[in-house]
Amino acid sequence: MVKGSCSSVMIFGKLALLFTLTLVCVSAQSTPQSGTGQTGAGSAPKKAEDAFKNIQVLKGVPVDQFIPTMQFITASLGVECDYCHVQGAFDKDEKKPKEIARKMMQMMFAINKENFDGHREVTCYSCHRGAVKPVGIPVITDEEKAPMMAEAAGGGEKEAAAGLTSPDQILEKYVRALGGASAIEKVSSRVEKGTMTIAGGRQFPIDVYVKAPDKRVSFMHTPNGDSITAFDGKEGWLGAPGRPVREMSGSDVQAARQDADLSFALHIKQMFTELRTERPEKIGDHQANVVVGSNPGQAPVQMYFDEQSGLLVRLMRYSESPLGRNPTRIDYADYRDEGGTKVPFRWTIARPSGRFTIQVEKIEQNVAVDDAKFAKPPEAPGKP
Repeated sequence: MVKGSCSSVMIFGKLALLFTLTLVCVSAQSTPQSGTGQTGAGSAPKKAEDAFKNIQVLKGVPVDQFIPTMQFITASLGVECDYCHVQGAFDKDEKKPKEIARKMMQMMFAINKENFDGHREVTCYSCHRGAVKPVGIPVITDEEKAPMMAEAAGGGEKEAAAGLTSPDQILEKYVRALGGASAIEKVSSRVEKGTMTIAGGRQFPIDVYVKAPDKRVSFMHTPNGDSITAFDGKEGWLGAPGRPVREMSGSDVQAARQDADLSFALHIKQMFTELRTERPEKIGDHQANVVVGSNPGQAPVQMYFDEQSGLLVRLMRYSESPLGRNPTRIDYADYRDEGGTKVPFRWTIARPSGRFTIQVEKIEQNVAVDDAKFAKPPEAPGKP
């Protein structure tokens, strides 16, 4: 692989979807056998060592958690792939930071095992906080910190939860704010055209197609070609200019399925086995009610609903890794009435690696959308 090609891919990966950055670079060069995390019907999930070369510390980790693990390291230390890896040969051990990273992971696992009964309490971020070298001296900030009165008085989460609005009440208000269940159910498709803005103010056209019950695809148009993120109702995939198609796995598939649901507001109760309310938080100038949805074996999803309007203004998702959870924050704004339902015309997706904003300029609903738009393209002959 040409030395400069990976950095070019990384740049356009950030433009398309920031969470594809490590996936495109690492998986393209480490030659995984499959992106699904399965070896076949009825068989056990694949492990990292089954799909990637020279795995030592992370043996036994499910393959769909391997890339999130790499992403967690880059976010915790504020580095990119090539800090530890040799470009074009990710399996080689020529760089000292890679050896140190292995030792640090072993140390972290040992700390949690010996001091926290194996629970993941200490992570890379606990010490590094976005820097290669951990900060050993407390930082003096310019802002006065408010005293934590509830904790000082012995108050806890259970006490704080008393008297909070129930999840059912918050979700019912959300449905009403959108226009009601019948109006939501009438939407069979949605086509959105707008622009994506990244750091520095660079803008690129983007088209989003959603078709009930569970198909969604976005095309971001760059000078090098289209960057695509798609979910066809069963599987998700990512396409970047000049790169082979990559399948989604794990938590990314779950997130894509939720994004593809035009009736998401009506299905929240069915998506999660448990819903609970947490203390309201302030987002912008308004208070927001917080509802947390969880399923066994999956990271929770936090939903923030504006206390006044009832609309969803923020959603927090996490992808699991053995080192820690990778957060993704989506902020929704500029709600407008479109055919009897409220639709956000702007949303910002943020991760530790960066953020981008999509501003919709035009929406069409209940128009014909060909299923071919959501189909995964075949591999080009002769490509690795």
